[in-house]
Amino acid sequence: MTPRRTLFGVGIDPLTMDQTVERCLDAVRARRPLEVGVVNAAKLVTMRRDPRLRDAVAGCDLVVADGQAVVWAARLLRAPLPERVAGIDLFMRLLAAAEQEGFAVYFLGATEEVLEKMNREVASRFPALKVAGSRNGYFGDDEQPRIADAVHASGAQLLFLGMTSPKKEIFTAAYGKRTGVHVVHGVGGSFDILAGVTRRAPLAWQRLGLEWLYRLLQEPRRLARRYVTTNAAFLAMTARELVRRTPAAPTANRSY
Repeated sequence: MTPRRTLFGVGIDPLTMDQTVERCLDAVRARRPLEVGVVNAAKLVTMRRDPRLRDAVAGCDLVVADGQAVVWAARLLRAPLPERVAGIDLFMRLLAAAEQEGFAVYFLGATEEVLEKMNREVASRFPALKVAGSRNGYFGDDEQPRIADAVHASGAQLLFLGMTSPKKEIFTAAYGKRTGVHVVHGVGGSFDILAGVTRRAPLAWQRLGLEWLYRLLQEPRRLARRYVTTNAAFLAMTARELVRRTPAAPTANRSY
């Protein structure tokens, strides 16, 4: 097993998409719990000031780079990662594999309206997929044990969390094992995309690492301040880390 790369104090697994999918499927086949964490630039920034989020991500069995900026920073800082493992792409790959192998899935997150639209789209794309159950993501902390028990009772083998950070990471850390599933994957806003509520950036934008800009153009009032702040903070973090890792030039010896 390839050792994790350490980036900004966070351990990230240097896996390709294919390797990540296989690790997840192996966990289901072996009935072994596997919690998947994903990190992008914004989350790495937030983790520096949110110890609960940092600890929750650190506790995941698998942590992959969801953002292209993370892959670029890793290369610059000589801790290379093979490629981006986008959360939504991993989500879609696992749904296809679950349909093929007969694994049952559970969807937790988003609004009831989005969830209904997504379930219809999932049924259309993956007609043989076993959906053990679904629930919206609007619940209080006191409801979490009951929800985890409901997932367990459903018999699901994979749980997908369509919730924002840090809620999905904290839920996974506290109740992931209690759900009884073999794989927990936090997919963020992927439910909205699959439901057709928001659009994903075209492939060319993705390759250029500009998915954040595409989202910003769709929701400028809501996202402008957040993206400007987190992108600037991530650039500053990378610059500081680069300086820290660059060895100082030796001082020339002078003879007098």
